[in-house]
Amino acid sequence: MERGRRKVRVGRVVSDKMDKTVVVAVETLVRHPLYQRTVRRTKKVKAHDAENTCRVGDKVRIMECRPLSKEKRWRVVEIIERGKRFDVVPAVAEEISDNG
Repeated sequence: MERGRRKVRVGRVVSDKMDKTVVVAVETLVRHPLYQRTVRRTKKVKAHDAENTCRVGDKVRIMECRPLSKEKRWRVVEIIERGKRFDVVPAVAEEISDNG
């Protein structure tokens, strides 16, 4: 899977609205230089998903690749864990629309 010095990251899919592209939030832990406290940093990157298999909430492994478009420089290597899909229950949706 590792090809030379290509970076590999793990993150969560936060958007899958584009065709063959997903937005992945990658978290890193960084030590604050003055206060020596560990701070969580989140960066959102666009990754190529050739088969459109990723969904919002999925935990994915992405690998750096050549530029595929103006903002896409990563591709999805594998889906580590499927995210939970929450569907609206029809009875609850009717109650909300009746009360609202």
